[in-house]
This record gives sequence, structure tokens and C-alpha cells, in this order.
Amino acid sequence: MRAKLEPVNETGLQFFGQMTASISHEIKNVLAIINENAGLLEDLALMADRGAAIETQRLKKMSMTVMKQVSRADAIVKNMNRLAHSVDDSVKTIDLNDILELLLALSNRFASTRGVAVQPKLKQDPVKLRTSPFLLMNLLWICLDFAMDVAGEDKIVELVTQKTEGGIEVFFKHLGDLSGDLLRPLPAELENGLCELLRAELEVSAGNQEIVVRIAEDIDRD
Repeated sequence: MRAKLEPVNETGLQFFGQMTASISHEIKNVLAIINENAGLLEDLALMADRGAAIETQRLKKMSMTVMKQVSRADAIVKNMNRLAHSVDDSVKTIDLNDILELLLALSNRFASTRGVAVQPKLKQDPVKLRTSPFLLMNLLWICLDFAMDVAGEDKIVELVTQKTEGGIEVFFKHLGDLSGDLLRPLPAELENGLCELLRAELEVSAGNQEIVVRIAEDIDRD
């Protein structure tokens, strides 16, 4: 069992590192914008000291910019906090929609840099699962990352959930050609290890141009 866990632990660290690096980059962007506006405010203060008239509309615009960036930073930090707390419990009951919404928020920058639009089509009602939140998010991220790499010409990935008897299916749809040689195999040993721990199945369907992850409703139920 320990041998099976070692690659899973390694990819977990890689996933956590990818996400925290992206989060820190976003926070730095926010701070750069706030710092720029602070510099402009300092210039305006110096101009006012010399008797120059200051346009109130310009001040209001700068104030709104700073407030917008503070709100953006607050959302980023909240997502980082949710990611950090996903390791609090090895197994717990969660709403799959919450996990997917967090994953989409964390992956926004990755999608943007690739020019890919991820379009969620999630069930409105809560989808309760007893599972390992962090491992599940890791598996779903691997699939989403792969899907964005193989997105079709219109650069759209549809994320769809479907309830089944005893579980849930998560689809990554509207992909490009999956019938040829792919950049990397999926599922490989790593994904199979995650699936075994999560009581999940991962399938790449070239015919339907989609990836599907089938997740057990209760990780502990035989």
C-alpha cells in the first residue's frame, strides 16, 4: 500500500505547488495594480501641495480601482484557504459542486494562458459524496489539465455532471481528436492509483471526444 501511495503523494504535492504558485502570481498582479495607483495618488498629493487643482473624478476612479483589486485579492485568498483546508480530513462528505467550483476558480489562470474557455454545466442540486476532497480535486485537475491541452479548434471544454446509481459522473466534453497519439497517456499509473484510492474510474472516449470520471458515492462502501 505504501508503494502505491508514494506516487499519489508526489502528485499531490505537485498539484498543491501548481495551485499555490498560480495563486501567488495572481496576488502579485493585484499588488502591482494597487501599488501603481498608490504611486499615482502620491503624485496627485504632491501636485495638490503645489496648488494644482485635482479632478475628483480621477480620484474616484482610482479609489474604485483599488477597491476592485482588494475584492479580487479577497476572493483569491478565500480560494487559497479552501484549497488548504481540503486536506483537513482524509475522508468527509462534500458537495461535488463546491469542489468543481473551487477547481474552476483555481484553474482560471491556466485556462486563460491557453486561450481555453471552460464552460461548466453542473447540476443545480447538491451532489453529496463521501470521499477524499483533496485526492478527488487532484484527479479532476489532472483530467481538466489534460482536457485543456486537447481542446478542439474552438478552444472550449464543457464540464458536465450526471448522477448515476451509487455515484456521479463528471464529463470533460467537446474535446479535439483523441484517436491519435496523445501528448501523454491517460489514464497512466498515477491516475489509476488515484482512482483506486477514490473508488473511481477514468475513461478517455475518442468516439465521444470526452473524458469521463465515474466516482463512487461513498468511498467506504463496498
